[in-house]
Amino acid sequence: MSNNVLITGMPGVGKTTLVRKITDVLDGVAGFHTQEIREGGARKGFRLVTFDGHEQVLSHVNIRSPHRVSKYGVDVEGFEEFLRERFDVSGASVVVIDEIGKMECLSPLFQSKVRGILADPVPAVFTIARKGGGFIAEVKARADVKTFEVTRANRDGLADEIISQLCP
Repeated sequence: MSNNVLITGMPGVGKTTLVRKITDVLDGVAGFHTQEIREGGARKGFRLVTFDGHEQVLSHVNIRSPHRVSKYGVDVEGFEEFLRERFDVSGASVVVIDEIGKMECLSPLFQSKVRGILADPVPAVFTIARKGGGFIAEVKARADVKTFEVTRANRDGLADEIISQLCP
């Protein structure tokens, strides 16, 4: 049984909602989840929110950056500052990162932190892009992870299954 859980699925299927259901039940959670930034009903970017309330804009259509994913400029420097100053998982009972995706993988510091979390005995939950090479493929190929694919059909019952994986 692995204490590292990967949650994947199509965009919009409910991965972040599933993560929130899991974190609502567990104690001692550290990490962050991702929120869309919407303006006038349109998605304009993404922000990261730690479970103790700190926020950082990761990407936005108005960010001018050499780092781009689709229409979004990615603030890699701001993300790494967030990881150094606001991302503390010491003493956590469970670490949750939503998500390992193309934007996050632009940061070598993020990749290093994820590798450390995966190697640690503390249970960890990650949402991860359904597709992708490089670091995304590396994480998915690890022997110490169990992957759950979220679909519209299984998303309502998956939280209990994942929690039982983490807390046998």
